[in-house]
Amino acid sequence: MAPSEKPTKTATKARRVVKLPVPAEAHTPSVALAVVPSKPEADQHGDLRRSDVDEWGRSAKSRDLARRIYGPLYRSWHRVEWDGLDKIPSHGGALLVSNHAGAIPGDAPAIMHGIEEEIGRPVYGLADEMFKRLPIAGTLWARTGGVLAHPDNAYRLLREQQQLALVFPEGTKGTGKYYRDRYQLRRFGRGGFVQIAMRAGVPIVPIAVVGAEEAMPILWKNTPLAKMLGLPYAPITANMLAFAALGPLGALLPLPAKIKIRVLDPVSFDVEPDQPRYSRSLVMDESEHIRQHIQDALLDMLRDRKSVWFG
Repeated sequence: MAPSEKPTKTATKARRVVKLPVPAEAHTPSVALAVVPSKPEADQHGDLRRSDVDEWGRSAKSRDLARRIYGPLYRSWHRVEWDGLDKIPSHGGALLVSNHAGAIPGDAPAIMHGIEEEIGRPVYGLADEMFKRLPIAGTLWARTGGVLAHPDNAYRLLREQQQLALVFPEGTKGTGKYYRDRYQLRRFGRGGFVQIAMRAGVPIVPIAVVGAEEAMPILWKNTPLAKMLGLPYAPITANMLAFAALGPLGALLPLPAKIKIRVLDPVSFDVEPDQPRYSRSLVMDESEHIRQHIQDALLDMLRDRKSVWFG
């Protein structure tokens, strides 16, 4: 307000209205006013995002930190060995499908770490909603590439963003197996992963993992405790007995089983993408074919394995 101008008083003493001077160029038709936040300045790469967290919750910094922490476990503890890593596409979308095992499964971090280190591509792991609900762990899982396993999420990752997505069709039926049932694949759901790949127009890359079953084997499950905590199972593992002296850390530390990962030939589908529905029989047949392909590979790898600990 200019020093020479005085506010105008109304006839009513109870109210006082202050009129501000309006520049001449501001006399335009009346419009609704809104508070608009200032736009962030673009960085040197033209990126307006202030954080490195993407729309899925994945943080490049968190993922890099996870690789540095998990690296020694990957190289020296599990001594992960790959066969057929060159079959993972270096570009374009693909759905990676693997067997799943262990109370705290070691297959997911081994696959994601190996591909990111060797190929340089990020991998998004599709996980059950249970992971998202876990305090702290849910956030950490998202920051390191975990995404809620929903068809729309998978479609956007594969079709629209041409990313690599990792899925375990056995779900908790695989990770909740007793040690005596190791390497016996459970049913691959209703074949939803096949339908997603068809709709997104991407190949499925089957992956067989040996070693995760022995890294954290389940000896017994406490059903009442699982119900109380709202978990699919509450396992008692061999790790808890072997590392009892370490206290709670002993329940998280895997046994030093050698992990071997074999990538099988990609499976493509001769169907048009983006169709509203696909033949149910075709989807189920392809799902079972992939499940059996992974099962056969596991049995072949077990026949060649000389030792659980040394491969």
